[in-house]
Formats: sequence, structure tokens, C-alpha cells
Amino acid sequence: MKKGLLIPAAVLTAVLTFCIWNSAAMNAHTARWREQLEEAERWMDAGDWAKTAAVLEESYAGWAERQTYLHIVTNHDAVDDAEAMYHRARAFAEAQEDSELRAELADLRDQLRLLAEMEEFSVKNVL
Repeated sequence: MKKGLLIPAAVLTAVLTFCIWNSAAMNAHTARWREQLEEAERWMDAGDWAKTAAVLEESYAGWAERQTYLHIVTNHDAVDDAEAMYHRARAFAEAQEDSELRAELADLRDQLRLLAEMEEFSVKNVL
């Protein structure tokens, strides 16, 4: 390989490595948060609102820890939408509004899936 191509190849390799790592990290984070939301829904179905709220708080805490990362690597509007959904879900859990909470959790899980999909390393996202 010519010396003039070594630096661009190294940069391209670094960017490709970051994209693959970011996709895997985003999938892992969002999968964990979606699982926590499913757990909160199971507690709600069981009638344990205290545990429902606790699991939602745990999920939100994990979400909040990743805010800087999320705002750097993904669409701000999508992150802001998920943030608002978390706040509404927590309010519905506190008010023990089961039908509203169920709908909000479904929307939030879908929004988290969308966040992961947006960062997926695929031809669709590259083009």
C-alpha cells in the first residue's frame, strides 16, 4: 500500500470500528431499557404499583446516565421524544392510570427500538 493511502485507510478503519461499536452499544442499552419497561408492565398487571414505579425509576436512571452519549450519537428529537415519554410514563404510574401507562410504555418501547434502529450499522442507514 502506498504511504499516501495509509492515513486515510486508518481513519476509515477507525470510523468503521466506531460505527460497529456504536450500533452494538445502542442495541444493548435500548434492549435493557425495553426489558425494564416490560417488567414494569408485568408489575402493573400484578397490581403492584410501588414495584411498577420502582422499575420505571430504575429504567429512567439508566436512561439519564446515557444522555450525553445519546445526544452525541443520535437524533436529538428522537431522544427528546423518549425523554418526554419516560416522564409521562412515570406520572401515569404515580397516578396508577393503567390504560394510559400501558399505552405510554408501548410507545416508549417502540421509540427505544427506533433509536437502536437509527444507529444500526446497515446499508439502509449508510445510504
